[in-house]
Amino acid sequence: MKLKCNLEKLKAAVSLADKMTSKNSTLPILNSLYIKTDGKNLKIRSTNLNVGIEIDIPASIEKEGVFVVKSDVLLNVCSNLVGQNDVSLSLENDNLTININKSTAIVKCFPPDEFPTIPTVDGENLTIDSKIFSEGIKSVYFAAATSDIKPEISSIFIYSENDYMYFVATDSFRLAEKKIKIKGISDISKILIPYKSIADITRVLDVVEGNINISFTRNQMSIFTSNIYFTTRLIDGGFPQYQIIIPKEEKTKLVVMKQDIINTLKLSNIFTDKFFQVVLNIDQSDKKINISSKNSDVGSVMSNLDGVIDGESIEVVFNLKYFTDAFQALHGDSVSISLTATNKPIVIKNTNDNSFLYLLMPTNR
Repeated sequence: MKLKCNLEKLKAAVSLADKMTSKNSTLPILNSLYIKTDGKNLKIRSTNLNVGIEIDIPASIEKEGVFVVKSDVLLNVCSNLVGQNDVSLSLENDNLTININKSTAIVKCFPPDEFPTIPTVDGENLTIDSKIFSEGIKSVYFAAATSDIKPEISSIFIYSENDYMYFVATDSFRLAEKKIKIKGISDISKILIPYKSIADITRVLDVVEGNINISFTRNQMSIFTSNIYFTTRLIDGGFPQYQIIIPKEEKTKLVVMKQDIINTLKLSNIFTDKFFQVVLNIDQSDKKINISSKNSDVGSVMSNLDGVIDGESIEVVFNLKYFTDAFQALHGDSVSISLTATNKPIVIKNTNDNSFLYLLMPTNR
């Protein structure tokens, strides 16, 4: 094998592919990259058996070839090469020679026969803007369970209905839902993306522009463009019927400035106990909103919060960390907080945008 390609494109491809390798696997081959020539492209492939990726970069190929190389070794070599011009790669006697300017590196390679293939997903298809898909995932992923004990909630649930695409995640203590209007969106009954694949998916979405193509079956999904093909396993299970727990009415509603409540919660965090409990007290008679926390080893704090109160007096206790997670997806200047009872879910939204909903279960004192 002998070829030339752009150094920066090689660095970017190797860096992205390296993220999909398995660093602690009992199969050493999964720590490696599979690299082969294909027409006018150099293909770089990696997998950890849960996700896989194949990246094409343009190359001037003089002689075809294929090899497997340790991912971290190739990444470190590429990262320390200097220059904006092309880099030369040649393979001879299971050794890869990398040459640019005054530097030459020789890296040991391995036979490619045992490297796993990446599945080709042939299922339902849709095309969507990469930024829209990324926004949906990033708006809710933090609410998913991180344990594999219940795989159906250690996931992001995606479906479509009435020209809306829904992204939902829950760990049973809180729930996040993002809906994005996409006129003419094809019918999606269920996609359940495992939580452990989310970081890899967002890495892919961050480097692509424009539309992506998605193909999915019950247990596999692919995301692909003209030069990237990414696959992940899906969860073949049933997501909870979450709509039934969203309150249909509210007894009390607050509208507060987002930055005001963020600052108040930061102060409260200093005095929370090991359960991060914070008390929200709404006194309609005095038109006061109080947020307080107490720790027997540290002290206590009570803050008055400016805002508009509509409804009855009420007091609820909630987990501060779960509450503050919502601000990752609340982008307006003000937020609304709806309450029904001391033991009923709290609903948090942007005041002027109903596309994101965050539901938080109160805690016991």
